[in-house]
Amino acid sequence: MKKTLLYLILTLLWSSTYLSAEPTRLVVRAKAKDAKFIGSSIGGAMVIVRDGTTNELLAKGLTKGSTGNTTVLMREAHQRFKPLTDDNTAKFETSLDIDAPTFVTVEVIAPYSKRQAAVTSSTQLWLIPGKHIDGDGLILEIPGVVIDILSPQTHERIPLQNNMQLEIKANVVMMCGCPVQEKGIWDAKDFEVMAVLKKGDQVHNIPLKITHKTSTFSAMATLSEGGTYDLTVYAYSAKTGNTGVDKTSFILQE
Repeated sequence: MKKTLLYLILTLLWSSTYLSAEPTRLVVRAKAKDAKFIGSSIGGAMVIVRDGTTNELLAKGLTKGSTGNTTVLMREAHQRFKPLTDDNTAKFETSLDIDAPTFVTVEVIAPYSKRQAAVTSSTQLWLIPGKHIDGDGLILEIPGVVIDILSPQTHERIPLQNNMQLEIKANVVMMCGCPVQEKGIWDAKDFEVMAVLKKGDQVHNIPLKITHKTSTFSAMATLSEGGTYDLTVYAYSAKTGNTGVDKTSFILQE
């Protein structure tokens, strides 16, 4: 009788310990390739955490905070176990109540406010009850470059003139919003920025050059025919493989 009672008590204790959900912290960060963390200054990164087996949504939200310490991230050599982040560095933090090891999928869409440039990065991992993943947390890399065509504007109607000179202008920044400029950490000379102008079967490639304004590239295109033009601007870094594209169209009215 005593052995049976002791067995029941031990079984109940084991069951309650195993089945009791424990809060488990998870910190997720999005880091731009060859740049800094994606935070509030560019609208953040959308983080989505799902059960890796059932696809049930467990948590979601935007990373918030700063892009991080430029010296630590871009100038100093990285050492094993040395933190890359501080209390202000952008992150998404959640606490999940789990009662057993849980396999999760973590998806990051960034930069979330720049939909034409946003890309998705994802990974999977096991979460163990009560075993927190914090500090630097889980860092997902976001490759790419953000491009915004500034001129001509979308669907702009422009009166055609004889041998007119039309300025093509675009803003180019890293995925964290970090600037591209002459002799900067992200040096303009390391990027090929090209405008591809298309009208019917005619295609013209026009290199854009950095201007006096940070992150702004420009060139003049000589146009002589009216009609609708499709404009694509791309940026490419041979050193890192980062790429970015924006597209628009405009009309020259005769």
